[in-house]
Amino acid sequence: MIKVSGGLRAVLLRVFLLLFAVQAAFFLTSCSVTTKGAVKEDITLTEQTKKLEAEGLKYNGPLYNIAIISFANKTPGKVLGVGGAATDILRTIVKKSGLEPIVLSEGEMRQQERLIALQQSGALKTGKKNAAEGFEDVDFRISGAVTSYSEYEEASDVLLAQSKTHIAKVQVDYALVDVASGKTLVAESGTGEYSKKTGGVLGFGAKSTEDVSLREGALRDALTKAMTTMIEKLNALPFRTYVLAADSDSVTIRAGTKSRLPIGTVLSVFRQGEDLVDPETGRVLGKREKKIGEIAISSHQGVYISEASIKSGIGFKAGDVVRSEK
Repeated sequence: MIKVSGGLRAVLLRVFLLLFAVQAAFFLTSCSVTTKGAVKEDITLTEQTKKLEAEGLKYNGPLYNIAIISFANKTPGKVLGVGGAATDILRTIVKKSGLEPIVLSEGEMRQQERLIALQQSGALKTGKKNAAEGFEDVDFRISGAVTSYSEYEEASDVLLAQSKTHIAKVQVDYALVDVASGKTLVAESGTGEYSKKTGGVLGFGAKSTEDVSLREGALRDALTKAMTTMIEKLNALPFRTYVLAADSDSVTIRAGTKSRLPIGTVLSVFRQGEDLVDPETGRVLGKREKKIGEIAISSHQGVYISEASIKSGIGFKAGDVVRSEK
């Protein structure tokens, strides 16, 4: 039998307590949950969201109204709730990007598209309001579908510790359309991924339960990437509006503070001529335009109206097209 002195016994006790403390700390930390990406207000942790915020801060165009059409759920097996979740998440992202989201039903937009098609074909005469000038002050619309969604786990065992990584992947198809022209500006497909890691020791922890945040995180990742692409496209578009009234030395245009045009901004004015008709289809493709002068923003009169001084040209009148030349 080995005899242990009192001093050695004290040392061994201290070592035991130290090992116990280390094991307890390891147990507590390994049972915690860590995530890659985020879902709610901490979305700034993701690289894609940082890029989106950078693009949003650089966006200085008009405060466009963006109609969001409810995303279709085209996932195999119709995964519950992904279409509605995608629509809600996109609304938040559009708002944070510096644009104004407006939710419209798909039926309303289809009705407007039919009206535009009839007017452009000549079957329906343009009245006081041209359908192609926008629908209920909507400038662009975003539509799309969630086409796939999956969740899976990756397990890891190291000595006494076990961990599981829960991963969600999603694919979305989306399109950005100019309501005035009906032209599709962006039509792409993108993916998103979100992961959450759980861990435990000796079989404790590492439990797997249904987690809605996985779905929302993957959707937010995919839609953030999509919005980044759409912002880059919108930033490249020239500003376009119309003359509302004119006199000898100034004009009134539809712009206002919503246009975000700084005082002193110079814009070109064009006179529209006859329709340009496709000889094969008979569809009106546009109008002939001739530059007739330039104006400079002198003041904003509210949200939608601005005054501009005439820099060059004469004979301006209501209906003339005003456009920045990027």
